[in-house]
Amino acid sequence: MGDVYPVPAAWSGAATVDEAVYRGIYETSLAQPDAFWLDISKRLDWIKRPELAGDWSFDEDDFHISWFADGKLNVSANCIDRHLAKRGDTVAILWEPDEPGEASRSYTYAQLHAEVCRFANVLKGEGVRKGDRVTVYMPMIPEAAFALLACARIGAIHSVVFGGFSPEALAGRITDCDSAVVITADEGRRGGKKVPLKANVDAAAKQAPALEKVIVIKATGGDVAMQPGRDVWYHEAAAQVSADCPPEAMNAEDPLFILYTSGSTGKPKGVLHSSGGYLLWASYTHELVFDYRPGQIYWCAADIGWVTGHSYIVYGPLANGATTLMYEGVPNWPDASRIWQVVDRHKIEILYTAPTALRALMKEGDGYVTATSRASLKLLGTVGEPINPEAWRWYYDVVGEGRCPIVDTWWQTETGGTMIAPLPGATPLKPGSATRPMPGVDPQLVDAEGQVLSGATEGNLVIARSWPGQMRTVWGDHERFFQTYFSTYPGKYFTGDGCRRDEDGYYWITGR
Repeated sequence: MGDVYPVPAAWSGAATVDEAVYRGIYETSLAQPDAFWLDISKRLDWIKRPELAGDWSFDEDDFHISWFADGKLNVSANCIDRHLAKRGDTVAILWEPDEPGEASRSYTYAQLHAEVCRFANVLKGEGVRKGDRVTVYMPMIPEAAFALLACARIGAIHSVVFGGFSPEALAGRITDCDSAVVITADEGRRGGKKVPLKANVDAAAKQAPALEKVIVIKATGGDVAMQPGRDVWYHEAAAQVSADCPPEAMNAEDPLFILYTSGSTGKPKGVLHSSGGYLLWASYTHELVFDYRPGQIYWCAADIGWVTGHSYIVYGPLANGATTLMYEGVPNWPDASRIWQVVDRHKIEILYTAPTALRALMKEGDGYVTATSRASLKLLGTVGEPINPEAWRWYYDVVGEGRCPIVDTWWQTETGGTMIAPLPGATPLKPGSATRPMPGVDPQLVDAEGQVLSGATEGNLVIARSWPGQMRTVWGDHERFFQTYFSTYPGKYFTGDGCRRDEDGYYWITGR
C-alpha cells in the first residue's frame, strides 16, 4: 500500500480531534445515533430545537428519509445573524478578482447581513415567495453568495447552474424545476475571458416558458440587452429596499436547494437537499475535516456552480463563522503561479482544491510554486475525484513543504458533504486513500450479488445507514431517486463507486 505519513508533530498535540477522540466519536455515532446527532445539532441555532434525530428507511415498502423533522431554523440566520454579536466585524467573505492587479473586496458579517437582507427584499419585491424556485446563473462574485443566502432567508429554493453551461443546459434546468426567476450578471470573467451570461439567459428564455423575471447584476459593465417588464437591474432595485429582512422560520425538512448533476445517462437529476440536516452536515464536516478554528483564512478553490461551492465556500464555512475566500478566476491564469500568489496575498491557512487542477499545475514545474512563500499554509485538501499518489506527493512535498497534512475527501453531490476523509490530527495518511469514514457514516463493500465483504477487499461502495446531509429526493421524480440509489442493493445507498479497503481499514476509491 506504499508510504504512510504519520500525523505531523505540530498537529498531534494541537488538533481538536486526535486518534482516540476520533475512535470514540465514531463508535458513539453508530452505537447511539439519535443521542449523538441531537447533541451535534446544538451547534446550530434553532427557532424550535428538534427532539427527533433521524427517521429513515431505505426499504422499498417504507422508503423515507428525514432528520430533525420537528425542528425549525433559518439557514441564512445560522450563517450570518448569529455571528453578529461577537463577530460582526470579522471578515466573512474575501473576494479575489480574475484580473491579477485588481483590488480584492471583503465583506464583514455585519456587511454580509445588510447585503443579503437587501437581496432578499429585492427577491420579495419581484414576487418570490417561500417554496419558489430561483435559478442562479452567476460568475464567482460575492453577489452569487448573497443570492444563495437571500433565497435561504425567505425560504425560496435556489438552483445554481454553473456559469460555463450553455443556454440549452440552462433552459432545461429552469424548466425542470419550474423556475420563474433567474439571477444572473451582465457578464462573467474567467481566465481573462468574458462569459456572456445575460446573453445566454436571453437565449435560454426562448426555450424556457416558465421564466418571468431576470435579475441582472452589473459585474463588468458590458453592453447587454434589457427586456422591459422582464429584466431588472439589481443595483437599481436594491437602492429602493431596506437592508433589513427578518428570516423566515423553516422546518428542518423544508428544501434548501436543488442542484442538477449532469449524470452520465438520461436527463440531469435535480438533487434536493434539506435545510436542517444539510446545514448541520456541511458545518460539522467543515469544522472536523479542516480542524477549522475562528480567525483562520480558508479557501475552497471551487465554483459555486458545484456542490463543493455550496457546502464548502458558502454554507459550511459561514455557519462556522469562518473567513471564506471566493476567487473569480482559474488557478493557472495568467500563469501557474496565480493560485500560490493568492495564497500569499490573503495569508491562506487552509487550501481545498481538485486533483485535476493540481496535475495541471504540477506539469508546469516546481518553479511557479517555489517562487512564492506559502508560509501561511497549515492544511491542504483535495476534492472531486481520487488523487493519484504522484500528484499527492507533489502537493505534500512541494506545495506544503512536508508540513501540511492533506485531507483527501470523498463525497458526492448526493451526500451533501464529506463522507470519507482523514482528520488532520488523527489520521496517518496514505497517498491516494480517502482513509476513514466521518462520524455516522457506515460504509460497506458489497459484491455484485450484494453480499457484504469483510476485511481487506474490493467491491462496490454502499452506505448502510442514513446521515443528516443525505439528499432527500430527485426534484419531481421520487421514483427515480429510489431506483437510482436504493434498488441495486436493497436496504443500502449505492454510491456508484468501486472501492478497495486495505488491511488498516482505509478506503481507496477506484472510480465508477
